[in-house]
Amino acid sequence: MNISTKHNKIKLSIHAHRQKKISKIIRARRSVYAGDFIKKEIPDKLLDEILTNALWAPNHKMTEPWRFLVLKDSYLEHYGIFMADYFKDSYPELSAEARDEKLDYLRNYPLNAACLIGIIMVRNTKINLPEWEEIAAVSSAVQNIALTCTAYNIGNYWSTKQVAIDYVSQFGLAENEKSLGLLYLGYYPSDLKISKKKRTPLSKKVSYFK
Repeated sequence: MNISTKHNKIKLSIHAHRQKKISKIIRARRSVYAGDFIKKEIPDKLLDEILTNALWAPNHKMTEPWRFLVLKDSYLEHYGIFMADYFKDSYPELSAEARDEKLDYLRNYPLNAACLIGIIMVRNTKINLPEWEEIAAVSSAVQNIALTCTAYNIGNYWSTKQVAIDYVSQFGLAENEKSLGLLYLGYYPSDLKISKKKRTPLSKKVSYFK
C-alpha cells in the first residue's frame, strides 16, 4: 500500500466516524423537561458555543431572522411567578388546596433550569420573505441549539405555550419582531431515563422518483 492510498483510507475512516457521531447526536436528541433538571450552571464559554451554533442555521437571503434572550438567576424566579399569576384563574374545578399546590408547582418549575432562552423571530424590513421561511430559519437555529446541548449532555426543550410566548413579548419587542416562546436548558441526572419514542420507518415517509 502506498502512502497516498493509506492517507485516503485514514481520511475516509475519519469522515465515516464523524458521520456516525453526527447521526448518533441527531437520533439521541430528546426533550428533557425542567421537572427533571438538577441545579447546575452552564459555563459561559459553553453557553456561547451553543448560541454561536444557532447563528449558523440556514436562512434564505442571509436575513438571519433571530434574536435570543438569555434569562438566568432572578429571571427564573420571575418567570415562575409570571406562570402562577397567568394561570391563577385556570383551575376552577380544583379545590383551593389542589389549586394552591398546582400554582406552587408552576412557580417553582423553572428554578432548576440553568437558563431560559427567549426565542424571537426578527422579520427583515428590506427583504420581503414569507413568514414561514423566517420561522423555518428560527426553528433550524433552535435545532442547532438542541443538538449542541445533546452533544454536551444538557437537557433542553422548546416551550411554545401561550404563557411562554406572552412572557417573551414583554421584553420590548420591535414591530417587526415576534415571540416564539422559551427554550429551557439544564443538566439532568445521569441515570434519568430519556424517552425512546419510535419513529415511523423511512419507507413510509419517503418516495423516490427516477
